[in-house]
Amino acid sequence: MANHKSAQKRIRSNEAKKLRNKYQHKTTRNAVRRLRAVTDKKEAETLFPSVVAMLDKLAKRNVIHKNKAANLKSGLQVALNKL
Repeated sequence: MANHKSAQKRIRSNEAKKLRNKYQHKTTRNAVRRLRAVTDKKEAETLFPSVVAMLDKLAKRNVIHKNKAANLKSGLQVALNKL
């Protein structure tokens, strides 16, 4: 356990950030799965921008790597074009 007051606060804030990042990451993964499962092109086109925005936010906050976000967006775009 940390001895300094600032170290204790850092532990608490890191835990809060970890939970928030975990929630956002899981939500984004589910959105990607939902988008991949859609068979209607119209519906996929409406979901696509929101999923891309979620991926961009995760990459900006360093929850996922920017290249991973780019690869996911590229794959989703390819899947969307195939519909």
